[in-house]
Order: sequence, then structure tokens, then C-alpha cells
Amino acid sequence: MNILVIDDDTSIQYMLSEICEFAGWNVDTANNGKEGLNVFAEKGADVVLVDYHMPEMDGIKTVGELRKLNADVPILVLTVDERQEIADRFLEAGATDFALKPVKAPDLISRIQLHARLAKLTQSAPQQKSSEEKDVFVTKGISKRTLRHVSDFLHSNREPFSVDTISKEVGLAYPTVYRYIMHLLDEGKVETIVSYQKIGRPKNLYQWIVD
Repeated sequence: MNILVIDDDTSIQYMLSEICEFAGWNVDTANNGKEGLNVFAEKGADVVLVDYHMPEMDGIKTVGELRKLNADVPILVLTVDERQEIADRFLEAGATDFALKPVKAPDLISRIQLHARLAKLTQSAPQQKSSEEKDVFVTKGISKRTLRHVSDFLHSNREPFSVDTISKEVGLAYPTVYRYIMHLLDEGKVETIVSYQKIGRPKNLYQWIVD
């Protein structure tokens, strides 16, 4: 598997390269968004890791430009910023998921493996499927592939879960799961169940609506 790392910090590049090479993957690196786009256009990649804060072209712009080159490649954003509004901007630009800094090797390897597997399942789908069945963004910031992954978990378990629990169970970052849960709420696929804890504020849980 080929991984492209786009980060202006050479020490982060080195660390991510070491993690990926330990997992048995090939790694290409780029020092900024423009260089990353050139490397991707020339060599491609199975998964792309993009830093948020970079000179010349920031992570959001880089993600958007990568999506113009390839609609399907998993793009994981490296960031220390956990604000949902920042996550939403990345997802709307075409990001697939997030890896929060400081990066933990086991978590990053698991997340890359998950998205590579989901991408491979999409690519190996029967060719006769209609364009509606392909992995496209069903609406801005919502990938059909990731939506199916979250939906399958909720549909299979049929009990209420917090966003944090869903995040851990499906292997996606919290901001990604939250965005998809809000979409499923809007679509009438899940419902909110308020859990009143003995201590602290009520907690929102989310459950698949029985068909």
C-alpha cells in the first residue's frame, strides 16, 4: 500500500513515515500542499495524510484540490484542533476522516487500515452497479462509503449509543461520526434518546429507527 504524507514539519514527516513503514507500507512525502498535489498527480496513493496548518496552501485548500484529482482516495487530516466547525469545513472540502495530534502509532495504523479496506470494498464492487451505487458524496461532506459504515453499525446493534462510543466502535474520529449522525438524524434514520445520568447533564444517545 502506498501512503502520501503532506506536512511542512519534517519531524512529523519522519515520524509518520516510520509508523507507515513499520506497518509495511511505502511512503512518499511532500513539504506543502502544492508539492503534495504534484506528487499525487504523478504517483497517486492509496491513502493521503494531510496536515491542517501549512504555508502557501493550508490543509482545507489542499484537500479540496486533491478531491478534484481523485474523488475516492481516503484523505485523513492531521490536526490538533478538535472543534466541530473546523472538522465540518474539512469534510465539506472532501476529507474522509481525522487523526488527532499527537499521533499514536496503533491508532493511526488502525485508521489507515480501516479506510483502505473500505475503499477496496468499494473498488471491488460489481461493475454493473449504477452510478448511484458508486462511492460519491451523497451531499456535501457526506461520503456514501463512510455513511454506510456508520449506518451498518447502528442498524446491526439496534440500541442507543453516544457519539463517543460509536466513534470507538467504528474506528472513526469523533468529529467525523458526529457529522454523520447529524446527517442520519436529518434523514430520519436515527433518533435521539436522552439519557439522564445520576451525575451531570443529560446525555444524548443515538439509535437506529426500526424499519
